[in-house]
Amino acid sequence: MKVTLERAALLKALGHVQRVVERRTTIPILSNVLVRAGAGTLRLKATDLDLEVTEELPADVAQEGATTLPAHTLHDIVRKLPDGSQVTLDMGGDTGQLVLRSGRSRFQLQCLPESDFPDLAAGEMSHRFALPAGQLKHLIDKTSFAISTEETRYYLNGVYLHTMERDGETVLRVVSTDGHRLARVEMPAPQGSAGIPGVIVPRKAVAEIQKLIEDPASDVTVEMSATKIRLTLGAVVLTTKLIDGTFPDYGRVIPAGNDKMLVVPKSAFAAAVDRVSTISAERGRAVKLALSDGKLVLSVNNPDSGSATEELDVEYDASPLDIGFNARYLLDITAQLDSDTAFLKLADPGSPTLVQDREGAPALYVLMPMRV
Repeated sequence: MKVTLERAALLKALGHVQRVVERRTTIPILSNVLVRAGAGTLRLKATDLDLEVTEELPADVAQEGATTLPAHTLHDIVRKLPDGSQVTLDMGGDTGQLVLRSGRSRFQLQCLPESDFPDLAAGEMSHRFALPAGQLKHLIDKTSFAISTEETRYYLNGVYLHTMERDGETVLRVVSTDGHRLARVEMPAPQGSAGIPGVIVPRKAVAEIQKLIEDPASDVTVEMSATKIRLTLGAVVLTTKLIDGTFPDYGRVIPAGNDKMLVVPKSAFAAAVDRVSTISAERGRAVKLALSDGKLVLSVNNPDSGSATEELDVEYDASPLDIGFNARYLLDITAQLDSDTAFLKLADPGSPTLVQDREGAPALYVLMPMRV
């Protein structure tokens, strides 16, 4: 194999694929990136057996061939080469080594045979549809913060992607929850997505998709089966296994009878929560909301470090209510809201609260209260 290409293009592609490679793995081949040269292109592929990313880039191929190279080492070498340089990858004979040349720099890298490299992308995909990358990023950005990190509840370690009928229209929904809070965002279903299986996309794949979306105006092709999902973003293809589990019936935890309406200025509310929570115990971070006619008092009491209160003028005309929340969760949710106000529907101190930009907004958040 002998191939020459621009450093900038190689660095960008390596940056996309090498993130998948685990720093510590007991299987040596998984530390490597598959490099395949042929027909004017260089194809890179990396996997951790659950997630696979491939990218093709134009290259001057003098001799076709394939091998695998240490992913992080290769990325570090190319990153440290000067801007605007050309990189040549040359593997002659069966020495088990590849020579990387650029200007006066020369590196010899140990290879592992490409025949040992695992292939995740095998198998038929039963459904296929496309949507703008910006819309997909919006769905993920608004929900990924609520993905559970608790490994024992593995079925919550991702986002639940599905379609459903609502008011005579088909919508594409993404839902995530960690048991303390829930995020649900929807959009009109793209053509071809109706009837897709409800799937749980793992947390690591979700994080990679967020990083790979660089042009919101471009289209993403989504293909899926009951066990895998594949996304094509330009020259990059991401394939991941899905979480084999049943996502809980989230509709049961979305309150329908909350009758106390609170409208707060979002930025002032978030800043006040952040200020008073400075006093709170790190573990609980509970902040109390005392609501009365047109007024909200935020307070924190910590026997070890003192107390804090702050008052805000709000829109609220229901009966007085005292309710406590985890300050971190409140701030996470208000950070997702796009409007200048936060619209909260409350019931009582022990029931979940609904948070939206406005009544009927496509993004909806549920937050469980805390005892204060």
